[in-house]
Amino acid sequence: MRRRLLFSTLLVTVIAVLLLGLPLGVLTHQTVLRDNTSQLQREAEAIAADIDGTAHIDTTSADPGNVPQLDLEHLTQVYPGRDIEITPSDGDATLRAGDWDRHTDGTRMSAPSASAESTSGARVVVWQDSREFRDRIASAWLGIASLSLLAIGGAVGLAMLQARRLTLPLVDLAATAERLGSGVVSPWGHRYGIPEVDRVAEVLDRSAERVAGLIASERHFATDASHQLRTPLTALSMRLEEIVAEANNPDTVREEGQAALAQTERLVETVERLLGRSRHTQHAEVAQVPLDEVLQGVAEEWTPVLARAGRNLRLSGDSGLTVRSVRSDVSQILGTLVENSVQHGAGTVTVHSVASGHTVRVEVSDEGRGVPPQLAPRIFDRAVSGGNGTGVGLALARHLAEAAGSRIELICNRPATFALFLPAEIPDLARDSGPV
Repeated sequence: MRRRLLFSTLLVTVIAVLLLGLPLGVLTHQTVLRDNTSQLQREAEAIAADIDGTAHIDTTSADPGNVPQLDLEHLTQVYPGRDIEITPSDGDATLRAGDWDRHTDGTRMSAPSASAESTSGARVVVWQDSREFRDRIASAWLGIASLSLLAIGGAVGLAMLQARRLTLPLVDLAATAERLGSGVVSPWGHRYGIPEVDRVAEVLDRSAERVAGLIASERHFATDASHQLRTPLTALSMRLEEIVAEANNPDTVREEGQAALAQTERLVETVERLLGRSRHTQHAEVAQVPLDEVLQGVAEEWTPVLARAGRNLRLSGDSGLTVRSVRSDVSQILGTLVENSVQHGAGTVTVHSVASGHTVRVEVSDEGRGVPPQLAPRIFDRAVSGGNGTGVGLALARHLAEAAGSRIELICNRPATFALFLPAEIPDLARDSGPV
């Protein structure tokens, strides 16, 4: 592309120079010729006037010595570089001044000339030195050629700059597209001052942002899925271990089998929820959720885990509470908070529920060292963890809570106490009051 731009610009410039330079050269030649002829005409008329001012040239005299003569040497000094020929009216005794020997090659005939006639009838012809005329014409053509070459050089320089200005952005955009195709999806952000190219750059940057968002979404989905599936799989594994250990006790096997089936159903539900969230096609509806049932399920899930570590899980607070939320989300959020206490806390894990007006608050606390002050403001940020955790659980819990119209906060650093604020189910007063 750069070579094409240079060639096309050079071709257009040469054509323009030829179309302008050749007529200008011809016009300059005619102008120089006209100016020189006018100058020679004035000189011839001046010499003719000088002849009229001198003694009359009597060419009829038989004695040429009696013919008055002009001062030819004076004419040569007054009109240097001129060949002057004075012919009397009778055509005899022609007088010549100048260096006539320099025109032995016949070039005088091509030199500009002018003639005039005096009052007495003498004819004066003045020629310019042909070499001087040729030098003036050559100087004029040389000036035109110099200007033409300067114009061509300037056009080539501008064409190179313009070609560079046009091609480098295209090369840069090609590199940006290559980076985008190779997986480097950060926006390039370069702008080049060319509206058409800048629009292409903006489209590539927007594409990079969309691709980056899709990649981040896929990464978050993979991370969230692994985190959310880990707990049900762990519980299911523990139930299966209990079944194997109590193979000789049918009642225990039956009980643990039912628990394992419940964990399997929860696992299936979790997978469906994750897939639905990743595809943005499934949105769970908010409904009435008996909080006691959710808390009991969390206790049954995590009590064996805590028991293995020599710890306990205790439920306290108000009972019989009903909230408006998504049951699976509430269960996952509380499970995440308990898991956080299991992994980073110590002692008994307490789940305390209390009703406060139109809100139900569920607090999860333990007896560990708590959350460091420098970590507390960022405890819900993704990839932020105070220990060996993944930094995903609390961030995902907050996301689920906000999606369901709830709120989760760290209300106390030491001991670490997290609170889940859920909208309480308000009784239908018109329905409960009966007929008026």
